[in-house]
Amino acid sequence: MTDQEISTQLQSIKKEALTALSHCDTLDLLENWKQAYLSRKSKFNDILKNLGKIGDVDTKKTIGELANTIKDELLKTFDEACTTLNAKFLNEQIQKEAIDVSLPGISYKPGHYHPLSQICQNIAQIFSSLGFEQVFGPEVETNYYNFDALNIDADHPARDEQDTFYTSIAPHVLLRSQTSTVQIRSMEKTRPPLKIISIGRVYRNEEINARKYPIFHQVEGLYVNSKVSFGQLKWTLQKFINAFFERDLKIRLRPDFFPFTEPSAEVDCECPFCDTKGCKTCGHKGWLEILGCGMVHPNVLKNVGENYQGYSGFAFGMGVERLAMIKYGIYDIRYFYNNDLRFIGQF
Repeated sequence: MTDQEISTQLQSIKKEALTALSHCDTLDLLENWKQAYLSRKSKFNDILKNLGKIGDVDTKKTIGELANTIKDELLKTFDEACTTLNAKFLNEQIQKEAIDVSLPGISYKPGHYHPLSQICQNIAQIFSSLGFEQVFGPEVETNYYNFDALNIDADHPARDEQDTFYTSIAPHVLLRSQTSTVQIRSMEKTRPPLKIISIGRVYRNEEINARKYPIFHQVEGLYVNSKVSFGQLKWTLQKFINAFFERDLKIRLRPDFFPFTEPSAEVDCECPFCDTKGCKTCGHKGWLEILGCGMVHPNVLKNVGENYQGYSGFAFGMGVERLAMIKYGIYDIRYFYNNDLRFIGQF
């Protein structure tokens, strides 16, 4: 191969390499280009290996100088391409990660308690101010604590499966249908005087509709001491209702029947929204049914042992959801359990 042919081939490789380099727009392509044109196995290096076959020293020198010039030019162009591509990549990263301080910030809605949790806390605080201690008990109970100890007859309809959820653990094990079970457990462990409330979930086999749900929350209160009177019960409930609705409201007690209290009564209060004139909340009656109450039945005191013989007490119970629905003007209990943020966010 003549020197002229070698020179022509070197210039051709240079042109080919520069053209290929102009199309390298990623670092990986640049690395491939370097391997193709500047590595030991490249076309360019193959030509340099053949310089030893040229006998003329001057020709060899001229070809060598040309080869080195082309190689240096390709290396310089490669370094410039790398610098340009790195700068472009860095600029793109900066633009991608840049913060535009003129844009509005990302707002996060703060979390808050569920409306039922808020009502439970409010009820607990009110009764705490009246001297009641909050106690807790299991939600899976036995027939004894849920029915027998509360003076509920063996043939009472509440014991039927269409009203109560029984478990597969044992025939006498069920999901509690009232928080009164906690009262029995507390009396078994504590000597009188006893002044407690229990707030928690209860379960009943109810058909789901706007007013009923299989899971709901109850508040049960109990006060046992010597010479406890019905007047003390009425005073306690009057104080609670005034504090809960944040205004003075008249209450009235209507005779009723509950197996675990005697005498028993249903408690109504003036509708806080219409001042007894009649509105949608009270069904145009002017009064709202709030809770049931009464003096603790002697059989209940007898069932918890001799420590409570000779004492008297009162008890009351109410539904948390019902109180929340009345206070906030909610007409469907299912809203509490649908997890709809549009509803929950209002509280």
